[in-house]
Amino acid sequence: MENQFPSFPMLLAAFFFILITLILSEKSKTKNLPPGPRKLPIIGNLHLFSSSYPIHHRLRDLSKKYGAVMHLKLGQVSTIGIGSPEAAKEMMKTNDVCFADRPCYQSAEIVTYNFLDIAYSPYEDYWRQLRKICTVELLSAKRVQSFRSIREEEVANLIRDISSSSGKPFNLSKRIFALTYSITARVSFGDKCREQDAFISAAEKIMQTTGFDLADLFPSLKFLGWFSEMRTRLMNAHDEADRIIESIINDHRANKKTTETEDIVDVLLKLQDNGNLQFPLTNTNIKAVILDLFVAGSETSSTTVEWAMSEVLKNPRILSKAQEELRRIFDKKGKVDEEGLQESHYLKLVIKETLRMHPPGPLLLPRECRESCQLNGYNIPAKTKVIVNAWALARDPNYWTEPDTFYPERFLDSTVDFKGNNYEFIPFGAGRRICPGISFATPNMELPLANFLYHFDWQLPGGMKLENLDMRDGDFGSTITRRNDLVLIPVPYHPPTMEA
Repeated sequence: MENQFPSFPMLLAAFFFILITLILSEKSKTKNLPPGPRKLPIIGNLHLFSSSYPIHHRLRDLSKKYGAVMHLKLGQVSTIGIGSPEAAKEMMKTNDVCFADRPCYQSAEIVTYNFLDIAYSPYEDYWRQLRKICTVELLSAKRVQSFRSIREEEVANLIRDISSSSGKPFNLSKRIFALTYSITARVSFGDKCREQDAFISAAEKIMQTTGFDLADLFPSLKFLGWFSEMRTRLMNAHDEADRIIESIINDHRANKKTTETEDIVDVLLKLQDNGNLQFPLTNTNIKAVILDLFVAGSETSSTTVEWAMSEVLKNPRILSKAQEELRRIFDKKGKVDEEGLQESHYLKLVIKETLRMHPPGPLLLPRECRESCQLNGYNIPAKTKVIVNAWALARDPNYWTEPDTFYPERFLDSTVDFKGNNYEFIPFGAGRRICPGISFATPNMELPLANFLYHFDWQLPGGMKLENLDMRDGDFGSTITRRNDLVLIPVPYHPPTMEA
């Protein structure tokens, strides 16, 4: 996430404006708020956070001191931090309707066409319609299965590229991200379209510049966003993506498919024409949904695959066990396909453990309290923002043995899953706002990882030792990637049936 700040004179003027606002306005008299650290004038608790220490780590530290439900003031914004599975369950199950809204962040307003997407639209009838479209039409098991050939073709292309770099350092991180973007583009637009690469570039820029604006922390100074360099870059990238999607929509409308295989744009245009919807779909609605797929779907899958490769490389026993299983299943075929992945039980455990230790978004998308309610016995005023620390929940020692150890076998004979019913393990969220794309993300994680582990043995470059492999988190953004790209040397594996 990038942070761009206005000039010092502007900040000074803003300081005095906020000070006068605080003096003249009546302070909130809400009683029985959750405990929390002492708030400073103007900035609240912002001084407790810094770019040098990951925010999800800081929130866990604060939760240990102030409790699983704590109150923070981030600038002018009253915020509740959730730091235990019990508190998360009370919020997202017992009081799910009360906490079903999203905050209106400025960057989200730009990217989502004024909150017309599924991730940030208010909890109202329009959101319910969009949610149904996503689960029934766009991301159903049948629809996801129809995209199998696209996934297998794109992964096969990458495997060929890696093979051509045999014995040489290969930046796996960059190619994993390019792979998932290409899959999402073809799923959305069909066969490679004229401006696919340009759109992927614009989508990447959106991901890189999306984040908290200073104005989000000081709503009374909303005008600060107008002067933000980050906001300008975000708007430029969004304008470029908008132009390309509009062109693709027009091309699809002019050249309607006669084949059975439909891409996402085809489905949305059919609903636009014949859906009999309470809220008719405009091109703007369609563009908001498409951008959601890219922003949420691509980064989530690629980040998980990147961390999974890092963890298995760091743990030779786990690497050997995963490769042994995959090579037993696929040696006769000489290639990995999705049908055979149904038998790859240990690979699924590896992905589960990766999602536990490295949830793509360690902090779930923020919620907003729709009306005053109670949580853990404390009063939560309406419009309060709520942050769930999914990373901390998945490392809670009350639920996990040796929580900081990568150990896939912990899920053997366990019913704990990431579908939103086990609140100690909610990388995709829970409740009404759970991510609707879990079925879309799963094969995008399993197929690439299985191919990497089946087709290659891997070495660290430059004689690096395993203990020196950097496993630190990167900068905080919509997802948390590795701090440094994963660069490895691939050594092709030749199955016995393929040898002369």
